[in-house]
Amino acid sequence: MTTLEITGGRVLRPGRDGGTGSSRAADHSIEAADVLVGVEAGEILAVGPDVAEGTDATAGEAGGADETLDASGGLVIPGLVNAHGHAAMTLLRGYADDKHLEAWLREDIWPAEAELTPEDVAAGTRLAALEMIRSGTTAFADMYFHVGEVVDAVREAGLRARVGHGVVTVGKDDEGAHADFEESLSVAEKFDGAADGRVRTAVMPHAPHTVGSDYFAEFVPRARAAGVPFHFHLNETEVYVEEIGEEAGVRPAEYAADHDLLAEDTWVAHGVHIDAGEIDRLADSGTAVVHCPASNMKLNSGMAPVQEMLDAGVTVALGTDGAASNNDLDMFGELRDAAMLGKLAADDAEAVDADTAVRMATEGGANALGIEAGRVEAGAKADLAVVDLEAAHLTPEHDLVSHLAYSAKGSDVRHTVCDGSVLMRDREVLTLEEDAVRERAETAARDLAARARD
Repeated sequence: MTTLEITGGRVLRPGRDGGTGSSRAADHSIEAADVLVGVEAGEILAVGPDVAEGTDATAGEAGGADETLDASGGLVIPGLVNAHGHAAMTLLRGYADDKHLEAWLREDIWPAEAELTPEDVAAGTRLAALEMIRSGTTAFADMYFHVGEVVDAVREAGLRARVGHGVVTVGKDDEGAHADFEESLSVAEKFDGAADGRVRTAVMPHAPHTVGSDYFAEFVPRARAAGVPFHFHLNETEVYVEEIGEEAGVRPAEYAADHDLLAEDTWVAHGVHIDAGEIDRLADSGTAVVHCPASNMKLNSGMAPVQEMLDAGVTVALGTDGAASNNDLDMFGELRDAAMLGKLAADDAEAVDADTAVRMATEGGANALGIEAGRVEAGAKADLAVVDLEAAHLTPEHDLVSHLAYSAKGSDVRHTVCDGSVLMRDREVLTLEEDAVRERAETAARDLAARARD
């Protein structure tokens, strides 16, 4: 067995109950420890002092590990999980800012996306992967198009992802709508388990208001029979809630439940304009919610009732959404925004505390995506990041969990590990050629904008 040992640092250890559905779960703890990883299995073998010394499973010199990462002056944390996004939209970063959501979509984003080529998606997704590796994100969910190119980028980058083809039937004829849903099912079946199991899939209808009821009635049973999870946008804006109300006479969560869309393997994005009854429905069904605070603020979508959802037992994760509405993929920024905005939404300075926000970005995201990760403990997937604590903005060290939520930045990440493989060592990304990725993305973005504006 080939082993990797992360040595000389401190480790963020999970709370005693490991819960992610309540902000009152036991806090994380910090301890001086090493982390031993089984590389082939991509699994954490042990956490503690001198874990590789004398271990029969290791093949290094003097009973040590085959490979080491120096975490001195650093904190080993679970790799962050970006549980909702559209990775290739990195090509549209800064393309159309400071507009209302509907105008932004109809006037700028949808026309640009209509011009996307598979090569564009490949370039944009590799740029996203580079940014996520650099900032300690090891797993992400992606709802987009040309999913084969997304999978290729994930395979090359070494990340973990749950991917799917986004379905929109509104504005399409029946043949086009059927083809869109058929592609989502086909993609889910074709790519599940790709990249040595690091890629999992889901069927991803865009939202209840953008997919016709008849298509849900036809395709949801097929996906359920195949055991394929669902991911979609829910209650992102008041307008979207009103559209479902006018069409079906119920609120969106009830509409989704009526179509068998809510379940333990479903996770939804945003959940901004959601009432108490819908929160209970999500909790009872086991459906997770991905909070996207930066995107919600930038597009003026509103403030999600995160604390209410947590108190009701809903699993809440964090996501960046696309880089066109954020404008970065730094999950540390999302952590800070979630903790800050959660207090305003609840009108309570104790709401969405630092420990809760960190769990949302790690365990919460892993649970939402169905990944055995998000915790630094034996048996979990070896998806890890090492945060360098030797910085002015991380001094003094009164509370390192607080620092993760309120002070840390993606640029503080020194090493990134996914599935037992080192993706970044000493801030050098090993799986992607950074200059080439950035150059290709710059060219693709410039050409895409020119085509969209013609």
